[in-house]
Amino acid sequence: MVVLRKDGALASLFDSRLAGLVHASALAEPGVRFRHERFLISRLATGAVMMAGLPPYLVWRGVPSGIEALAIASLFLPLVAAVILSRTGSLWIAHALSSLGLTGIVVCLAALTGGASSAAAIWLVAVPLEAMISGSRRATIAASVIAVLGAFAVALSGYLPVGSLALAWPNAVVMPVFAVTAIGHIAAQAMEHMRREGEWRARMQDNEARDRLLLSAIDDLVTWHDANGRVLEASGSAARFVGAEASRLRGHGLLDRVHIGDRPALLQAISDVAAHGMPATVPFRLHLDAPRADGSRTIYAEMRAHRIEAGLAGANGSTVVAVTRDVSEHRRHAQELDRARAEAERADEVKTHFLATVSHELRTPLNAIIGFSDVLSGEGAVSLSPERSREYAGIIAQSGRHLLDVVNTLLDISRIRGGHFDFQPEPVDVEALIRSCCDLMRLKADASGIALVSAPVPAGCALVADARACRQMLINLISNAVKFTPRGGRVEVMVRRGGAYLDVVVSDNGIGITEADLPRLGDPFFQAGGGYGRSHEGTGLGLSVVRGLAGLHGGAVSVESAPGKGTAVTVTLPLDCSRAKAAAKAGRNGANGAAAEPAQPAPIRTSVRGAVVPEPAPEPIRLPVGLFDPAPVSTIPPMRRAS
Repeated sequence: MVVLRKDGALASLFDSRLAGLVHASALAEPGVRFRHERFLISRLATGAVMMAGLPPYLVWRGVPSGIEALAIASLFLPLVAAVILSRTGSLWIAHALSSLGLTGIVVCLAALTGGASSAAAIWLVAVPLEAMISGSRRATIAASVIAVLGAFAVALSGYLPVGSLALAWPNAVVMPVFAVTAIGHIAAQAMEHMRREGEWRARMQDNEARDRLLLSAIDDLVTWHDANGRVLEASGSAARFVGAEASRLRGHGLLDRVHIGDRPALLQAISDVAAHGMPATVPFRLHLDAPRADGSRTIYAEMRAHRIEAGLAGANGSTVVAVTRDVSEHRRHAQELDRARAEAERADEVKTHFLATVSHELRTPLNAIIGFSDVLSGEGAVSLSPERSREYAGIIAQSGRHLLDVVNTLLDISRIRGGHFDFQPEPVDVEALIRSCCDLMRLKADASGIALVSAPVPAGCALVADARACRQMLINLISNAVKFTPRGGRVEVMVRRGGAYLDVVVSDNGIGITEADLPRLGDPFFQAGGGYGRSHEGTGLGLSVVRGLAGLHGGAVSVESAPGKGTAVTVTLPLDCSRAKAAAKAGRNGANGAAAEPAQPAPIRTSVRGAVVPEPAPEPIRLPVGLFDPAPVSTIPPMRRAS
């Protein structure tokens, strides 16, 4: 264990010393740093061996000759190259010096072993090969030029005066020795390069696998684009995000799935990012190949695009990388917030209108009650005649009944909206119901000079509904019709049957409703032509109560009106409303013990009375446009000869 600690400490010390020799310009890129470290290790090792063997050689040989001095200087060049690389960070210059040193040694050996015929020239092949393994193009070119110059120097080395230093080795021995050593040197360099490159390739593959795993684990879609917006590559999450394999999104595959109205904005955003480099975010609608769990095939997506720098573009030459995420849920939440805000604003507006309307409706009868009560209870009551006293008492009673009607209407609409209305369906005699309601309202109609008539009820109109609710709906409709019909007008009540439904229609020829007010009919406290200067009293809750009661029965309401042409209100009810009672009871109790949901008012449809339905335009006549179209094609029938 102690040895391992020492070895580990020694290796860490060696790595830290070696990292201190690497130039700062090579520290950012792991690949460049690896090549610098490999060059420094090999050249420093060569220099260490040379420095260790030089003193014994000088002791043995004495003063070196010129060729020996050239060989020693060539052996020092790799060490000089390592120093230059550590100081400047220029790898190709360091390789050129190292190649020059190796070439110098080969030339010296060739001069000592026969000149041009020396087998040492084989080593010149190793010079460019060693530089090529480094991965630097400029170093390979420089080493090739130096090797060529070394070949010329070897050819001229036979003319150098070597004297007694010449080695008279036979070619049968020299050739295999130099060839084997050259091959061994090149093989060792190649194997070291392959080992290092294998480690680097394995590291890169691990990084790529980790990146692919990370991209496939996230739900967002990552795509790489060129400057024109075409997809060059897509992450593995495309199958979950779009429902298609990543290969199907390449080219225009992603753009074809974008909503056609959002494509220009998407392409413009990618083009701007590629041109200017500023990140951009673009929302768009995306069509899916497979429906989501909720059955939707279109989602709202948001793409965040960034430009890729030129050095990081990779093999596919991508320019823009984009991350697309599904924002449908965020959009839904935003819409819900907007809808809730609008409903809150509308509720505040309704509350303000309610206070203004109710205060107006309550103030007038209360003033009458207080005023006439003061008269009857004051000192002047003794001088009043019995007829005048009865008149004042009648006004007080009428004002009190009006207040009671307002309060009862508010309570009814509150019970209906809160789901607490006592809904009891039972067989209803429609003819008796209409007759009793018309009899009840006839006195008011006669006092206003209005004719109130009811049409005969068709046979077979058996209705199962809440009798009290139906009576209240009919009285409210007749009361509104009488209220807004001038003297001499006509109010008609009729019943129509169609299939499993029954229509109760109350029509008049009164003042009618403007087209601008039709969409708001049925809203609580809304009065057509309303305002403080209106000529008709009321809270604007009559039709709202009718909508609520019709909703409890599972029915619908339609209004047809126009200024000066009167109004026709139709309440459509199912013949059997017992199913609506079960739904209303479930709404009151709530599902699985949940809180009861308020009853929804019946849908209301409005239209302009007496509006002319536009006739469809006639089909155009296609005239012949060439020799192969002999006759015009027309939809007008041919005229027939009169008899």
